Amino acid sequence: MGIPTLIGVPFDGQSSYLRGAGDAPGKIREALASHSSNSWTELGVDLGRLGIRDAGDLAFSENEAFGAIEAGIGRLLDEEKRPVSLGGDHSITFPIVKAFARKYPELTIFHFDAHPDLYDEFEGNRLSHACPFARIMEAGLAKRLVQVGIRTANRHQREQAAKFGVEVVEMRSLPAYDKLRATGPLYITFDMDVLDPAFAPGISHWEPGGMSVREAISHLHAIDGRIVGADVVEYNPVQDVAGITATVAAKIVKETLGNMVAA
Repeated sequence: MGIPTLIGVPFDGQSSYLRGAGDAPGKIREALASHSSNSWTELGVDLGRLGIRDAGDLAFSENEAFGAIEAGIGRLLDEEKRPVSLGGDHSITFPIVKAFARKYPELTIFHFDAHPDLYDEFEGNRLSHACPFARIMEAGLAKRLVQVGIRTANRHQREQAAKFGVEVVEMRSLPAYDKLRATGPLYITFDMDVLDPAFAPGISHWEPGGMSVREAISHLHAIDGRIVGADVVEYNPVQDVAGITATVAAKIVKETLGNMVAA
């Protein structure tokens, strides 16, 4: 089904509040390589033995970012890889999914986030990191979108969710293990702010009342489906404390890769 391959997407040009997420890919890699842990996942997969590929970072100027991201992910898919993107703000998921939808027209997306990111436009910007799932759904790039951990939905975003048939599981309704089964190709997008900021202070939008790291991992392990790709986004090293969030992001990447391989 293709080799899981890391790819850095160092872009935060659509962040609406704080920038810094563009510096995340290197920090996540450092945490993944740290000898404070090992290469084994909790599902019993030795990522070191498997030799997970790393394609480095995509290179682009800010004004050509979306086209370059879509093309770069498309190249990996053409090579029969399974890209796991290290972001970056959440706007990158739109061009990434555009590339995936060409290869996988019946895509399901499992989206972990404090925010629905379903604004039709945010502060006049339709490509903001607050809007990627509106763009994805209006373009018909996914047959199903399940959002888990939401705790900031306003009236407009609730209306958008109803309009697009989004399955929203708010934080107060967790756990949501039964929602995480998919037929056909599956894409996972994990926004670090789905976690409570007590566990992940290195994010731009602190929203208390989120998942613990254990709750997040339990939901990642519950995913049942053919995982063709993933991204981990919105880690902001500028906001981090003692590398805590980098370590957590690396753990999320490891357990996502472990599920991809184990499945």
